[in-house]
Amino acid sequence: MTTAHNGEPEKVEPQDAQPAADPGTPGREAEKVPGGDSAAGGGSEVVDELEELVDGLRCERDEYLGLAQRAKADFENYRKRTAREAADAERRGKLALARDLVPSVDSLERAMAAADEGSDVARGLELVHGELVATLKRAGVESFDPVGERFDPAHSEAVSMQPASGVEAGVVVETLDRGYRSDGTVLRPARVIVAE
Repeated sequence: MTTAHNGEPEKVEPQDAQPAADPGTPGREAEKVPGGDSAAGGGSEVVDELEELVDGLRCERDEYLGLAQRAKADFENYRKRTAREAADAERRGKLALARDLVPSVDSLERAMAAADEGSDVARGLELVHGELVATLKRAGVESFDPVGERFDPAHSEAVSMQPASGVEAGVVVETLDRGYRSDGTVLRPARVIVAE
């Protein structure tokens, strides 16, 4: 405080004093934010940056989703292919085993024909033959006898031709060894005699 010439204290008015701005007043100046942008003007830039970031994340998400979907489809195709290959390998294995067993069935049938009917040996051979034929049947292998049918080189092998009365030429008159097939695949053609 300073004193006036008359000795009374002099009132000092603050120079260039402005009333403090109320944060809620409409006339308030916009606050400055780092970077020199005002909060009002910078708000739209922040929103733009956020939208750009969200768009980038969406693109990245879509890319990873596409990769995941392709990987899933590839795995499903791989699973189906390996299952198909395994089934084919199993089928080929069964067919190879059946081809090897067919001559044994023929040998058993010849032995049964040579054995004394009703003997223990004949009954033993019949049991073994029955089990072997049942095993082949479970594997999908069936025998066929083309007697009375027209000769088909895809299913039969002609061993010889002979004249036969009352039978048309080209018809199978006798089967020496039955044929075997599985799912339409001929494992062994039937060995036959065809009428001249």
